[in-house]
Amino acid sequence: MADSLLSASSVTIKRGSVTLLNGVNLELHAGELLGLIGPNGAGKSTLLGLLAGLDKPDAGVVHYGGEPIQHLSDNERAQRIGWMEQLSAPHWPVTVEHLVMLGRIPYLSRWQSPSEKDNDHVRNALTATDCTALNQRRVDTLSGGELTRVMLARVLASNPKILLADEPIAALDIGHQLQILDVLRRFANEERACVVVLHDLSLASRYCDRLVLLNQGENIATGHPKEVLTEDIVRQVYGVDTIPAGPEGDMLYPVKLSDHEH
Repeated sequence: MADSLLSASSVTIKRGSVTLLNGVNLELHAGELLGLIGPNGAGKSTLLGLLAGLDKPDAGVVHYGGEPIQHLSDNERAQRIGWMEQLSAPHWPVTVEHLVMLGRIPYLSRWQSPSEKDNDHVRNALTATDCTALNQRRVDTLSGGELTRVMLARVLASNPKILLADEPIAALDIGHQLQILDVLRRFANEERACVVVLHDLSLASRYCDRLVLLNQGENIATGHPKEVLTEDIVRQVYGVDTIPAGPEGDMLYPVKLSDHEH
């Protein structure tokens, strides 16, 4: 496989006496949609923040293109790595178009007006997320699904090489979930890649090229979804018995809580 665009090597994070991540490894390759999965508190968001360069590990290192990520300036990271955090309410009643234009800030010097190139990136991002019709709406009038698409458009407007999305489909109906995952799937092409935190194991299996399964801050399994989402592994980590479902057996149908302690 080609050299990784982004990697975490034996990263560990501690908060007092609590270990949030313990020697975790991860590699992200061009063209890949990589899913981070695991129970609540497994360390998924913590790992994603490390990959974005928002935090430093107590041990180990994160590399971007072979270079320690901390060697990049804030502006360089913002241009190369798009960060979509867990959805929160907007703080200002700005228009959708204005909010999405904020994704171009890493390319603008102070007081510089957006160029036609910046406007093109905003228009393309609005189109990719089906938000063009919303461009003059105030963001505080949007539904949850609409706001998620707009926040994703803001990230896409920065034209990053890597997109990191933390639970982008949480609390969305199934139609909006599929819409957002379709956008992420299209984003990961020959030169770009995406890491997404997901809880829905069936959607993770359907959309992701590979999965990294975390539990209690440790790597449990990494690989193709069929290698990671076995009945035994799901029972061990989630404490749930499942059976395969779907036309290709690529969906997990939960049957009951397992008697197995996890």
